[in-house]
Amino acid sequence: MEPVLLEKDGPIAWLTLNRPEKRNALSLELMGDMLHKLNTVAQDQDVRVVVIKGNGPAFCAGHDLGEMVGTDLDIQHFNHLFSVCAQMMQRLQKLPQPVIAQVHGIATAAGCQLVAACDLAIAETGTQFATPGVKIGLFCTTPAVPLVRIIGKRRALEMLLTGRFISAEDAEKYGLINRIVPPENLTEKTRSLAMEIAQYSRYTLAFGKDTFYKQVDLDMRSAYDYATHAIAINCVDEDAQEGMLAFLEKRKAKWKNRHE
Repeated sequence: MEPVLLEKDGPIAWLTLNRPEKRNALSLELMGDMLHKLNTVAQDQDVRVVVIKGNGPAFCAGHDLGEMVGTDLDIQHFNHLFSVCAQMMQRLQKLPQPVIAQVHGIATAAGCQLVAACDLAIAETGTQFATPGVKIGLFCTTPAVPLVRIIGKRRALEMLLTGRFISAEDAEKYGLINRIVPPENLTEKTRSLAMEIAQYSRYTLAFGKDTFYKQVDLDMRSAYDYATHAIAINCVDEDAQEGMLAFLEKRKAKWKNRHE
């Protein structure tokens, strides 16, 4: 059984965590398969949006603790485990396509990290989020990396230090997810958002995502310097020229989806 399923639906690629019996825990095999499929999707010129979801009762319960206990495990094992995880999380940000997390059940520890590492997130009513490593003597250091950048220091520290679950409502208020929808509408609403984004130029989406993350942590002046040069580059691209001309001519743009 494949640990990650890849299905294409027009311009959308659906990546499904497929270890339902383990609440989609992130084993080394699963993370390796996810990296492979993300690399495949990145090269697919027909895919404009990626959605990550989970099979079974949970989105993702974090790392597979079965791979983390034993007297024969040394620090090299754990360095490898978390390095692979870090590569996977960073690949999501570097992917040319926007990535949406479709979340249900629970998203805990590295599962919560996965939600925070995606560009957008939609959760169903009743979903719960936590970084509960402190409860088992393992502070969620790596999940903290994207989490604090999404929800801020004090909220992140409260989650990390208490290990408490937060509701979907609190996750939305904190900015961890974009919106909450009823369970019966989760797939439909996620697909609707993906299709809304996918109507635009693949080049523009990739360019915009890349430039957004490059400027977001810069100081104001540096961000403006970078963004000013970036938007000038964007303006001479054929899709930008086509889009502006189509707007002036009151017609639908015909995207080339390439940079020349």
